[in-house]
Amino acid sequence: MRRLIDWFFYLLAFSTLSPNEWLIALFLNTLLITLAQRLPILTKLGWFHAGALGTILWGCLGWKGWLSVVIYLFLGSLVTKIGYTYKKSKGIAEARGGSRGPENVWGSAATGAFLAVLLKIFEGAGPHLELLCIGFAASFAAKLADTFGSEIGKRWGRRPLLITTFKRVPAGTDGAISIAGTFASLVGSLLMTSVMSLLSFIPNGYGFLIVVISAFLATIAESFLGALVQFRFRWLTNELVNSIQTSFAASIAILLAYTVKTY
Repeated sequence: MRRLIDWFFYLLAFSTLSPNEWLIALFLNTLLITLAQRLPILTKLGWFHAGALGTILWGCLGWKGWLSVVIYLFLGSLVTKIGYTYKKSKGIAEARGGSRGPENVWGSAATGAFLAVLLKIFEGAGPHLELLCIGFAASFAAKLADTFGSEIGKRWGRRPLLITTFKRVPAGTDGAISIAGTFASLVGSLLMTSVMSLLSFIPNGYGFLIVVISAFLATIAESFLGALVQFRFRWLTNELVNSIQTSFAASIAILLAYTVKTY
């Protein structure tokens, strides 16, 4: 299934880029991944898939689209490393020393990559394209909000509660929330929204507020999904839940932006 998704994005990106754009994007990302793969952020296969993702984003959105996700990856990896020794001692740390694999790359970025391809396909189609930009921004703001909330909550959340019952549960439980984690989620949403705003993916102040709210609401919704559904189905992996969360955030943001005419 994962390979089919990968090839889907490869084919979409290739079909919408001119040969020059494709070659430049492919060359630059190959070079950058070759230089960066020694960093303990991704596994070797994870770096390969990150290169594919970066090629799609650079080709479809230019350097700004690529840079936005590099910043997301850096911030997400940074917060994962904070308090890692403590989290590992409790058995709630990310596996592989916090290095992310292909499933993490696409679980976080499949929605954003899809929207980037749509932006390229419909390039020049009019002001409605800004709705897709807002959705793109919201998808990554939601994922960073989730990462901040999860990693900070596992380390400093003193009384984690199950979001559906507000009963105390162990840190790291699907659907658990805490004051520290909830606040961190809002900080993560604000940080990534600020990055997207600086890179011109958000048109104005209303758009900024919409992205922050959408990302935060999607993070709360993911907690409900974890508490109510995730433990019931083995196929509902964390990566699939991440894709659902980012898609939900993008959909809310696009709908709100369309409703209040922020574009």
